Amino acid sequence: MSTVRIPPVLRAEIGGRRSVDVEASTVGDALERLVVDFPSLRPRVLPDGALPAFVNVFVDGDDVRMLDGLETPVRPESTILLLPAVAGGARR
Repeated sequence: MSTVRIPPVLRAEIGGRRSVDVEASTVGDALERLVVDFPSLRPRVLPDGALPAFVNVFVDGDDVRMLDGLETPVRPESTILLLPAVAGGARR
C-alpha cells in the first residue's frame, strides 16, 4: 500500500495521525480513498475532485504538477506527501 504523509495542519482532521496507508494506482485514487475515509479533508484536499492551487502533492519527492497530476501513477511502496502552501506575512 502507498503511504500518504499528512502535514501537521491537517492532522486534526484525521485524529492526529502522521500518515495513512491507502491502496491506489494513481495519486487521484489515493486522495479519493483518503477523503472517503476522512470526509472532513475533502474541502481542503480535493474540493470539486481537483487539486486546489494551494496544496502541493509530491510522489516519492516529485511534484505531481510536473508529472501527470492526479493521474500520476503510484506504486505500493510510494510515499505521497501533501504539502499545503504557506503564504502571508506583513509588508515592511
